[in-house]
Amino acid sequence: MERQNIIDLNSDVGESFGIYKLGLDEEVIPLISSANIACGYHAGDPNVMKRTVALAKEHGVGVGAHPGLPDLMGFGRRYMDATLEEIKSYITYQIGALQAFAAVDGLTLQHVKPHGALYNMAVQKVSIWEGIAEVLGDTNSDLILVVLAGPNRRELEAIGSRYGIRIAFEFFADRAYNPDGSLVSRREEGAVIRDHNIAAERVLKVVKEGKVISKDGGEIGLSADTVCVHGDNPEAVALVKNIRKELVSSNVDIAPMGTFL
Repeated sequence: MERQNIIDLNSDVGESFGIYKLGLDEEVIPLISSANIACGYHAGDPNVMKRTVALAKEHGVGVGAHPGLPDLMGFGRRYMDATLEEIKSYITYQIGALQAFAAVDGLTLQHVKPHGALYNMAVQKVSIWEGIAEVLGDTNSDLILVVLAGPNRRELEAIGSRYGIRIAFEFFADRAYNPDGSLVSRREEGAVIRDHNIAAERVLKVVKEGKVISKDGGEIGLSADTVCVHGDNPEAVALVKNIRKELVSSNVDIAPMGTFL
């Protein structure tokens, strides 16, 4: 049975800091439908947050918080021995900051997607997903929690139901998948897919069939609501453009996740 032909494209943006510019936000944001905006812990600062929200508004892109661990020097990619209560406080603080900037521009936050090591920690320990869901349920149950589409879908759906929030399952266009639906470690050869055409084909297969080809060549079921497209270098921007082009030519609608979840 053919799936609904609609998908969200999300990307991590607003990751500059002070005089240091990271990413190609002006080129990427017009190509996506949802923006994960850094909130000052792993990257970003108040001025960058303000500018990025305004840029997303200009292009009709859904605004989401991209909270990370308090690790500017390590760009939020280093694991921290933080308690669940500390993580919940980090999330609450960062959501609150971005909500304020969104309100100034007359917008409401659409979603929350953890960044870097925090995201990976949640993938490895589901209690972190639950803690984040609890924060969303307590602060703004209209927020959508973006999680990795994979083998524990039912468990994550149950968490969403428990806290009265929506869950968006995410597929990574440029990452290889293991037969169990988990991501292939970046330490392994072939973990990152650099061929634009292959990446686009994989996205179409997920959208149209709910399937992905794993690293061993077999097909696995993987249903996704949103596709992460990295656009922090010129090559990656070209990949995003190609994915978008292929989706449009295949009559797949691209829309912010909040409009169809």
